[in-house]
Amino acid sequence: MPVLEVICSLIGWFCLYLLFCCIFAQRGPEWNCRLVTLSHGVLIVLLTAYVLFIDGPLPFTHAGTENTELQTSCLAVCLGYFLFDMGWCVCYHTEGPVMLAHHTGSIVGILLALLMGVSGCETCGVIFGSEITNPLLQTRWFLRQLGRYDSLLGDAVDLLFILLFATVRVGVGTVMFYCELTSPRTTLIMKLGGVAMYGLAWVFMVDIARFGYKKSRAKYKRWRENHILKEINAQKLDGQK
Repeated sequence: MPVLEVICSLIGWFCLYLLFCCIFAQRGPEWNCRLVTLSHGVLIVLLTAYVLFIDGPLPFTHAGTENTELQTSCLAVCLGYFLFDMGWCVCYHTEGPVMLAHHTGSIVGILLALLMGVSGCETCGVIFGSEITNPLLQTRWFLRQLGRYDSLLGDAVDLLFILLFATVRVGVGTVMFYCELTSPRTTLIMKLGGVAMYGLAWVFMVDIARFGYKKSRAKYKRWRENHILKEINAQKLDGQK
């Protein structure tokens, strides 16, 4: 268990938060915390992508194997962030029970992988799939705060977020979940953790599908109203002639 690495990671994310608080003193605490979340999302996606696709091995074929040094370092960095963010969320009461359950599951899962020294491969895979949509989620929040969400950019961010979540976290995640369950090397407790995280992914997917349906319906209704209005204006112009 790399205790020192986790502590250094926790201190590092907290110091980054304090730095953002100094730079953006006119903004609220949530703005600065989300900047930390955005920074973590970009960094951890790059780290886990390197761990999975370049350094290896892949979780589809090596689930339950011993952790490599790079996997351990990556998990320590991520655990430090989740400890910071969990503490911040509890302190400011900004998240609901589903998100807190996700954070708790992430912390427990990473802790188990570090303590047992195995399953770092698939744990990094879960982190990659979970965090790849995070920068888009934070971008959406910042666009709302800046009053630029109701734009083509906001629509593009939402569409990309939905597509990535459905294909990577649910689609690829389902394949990895099957590989983890069928692997003889994966311990029972890690398999149970995989079931919990996979279930949470579907809870999020249902909420995202509802959001996508409501937004698409509202967009269509607005387009139809504008189209009817244009036809009425065109008829008025023709009548004046």
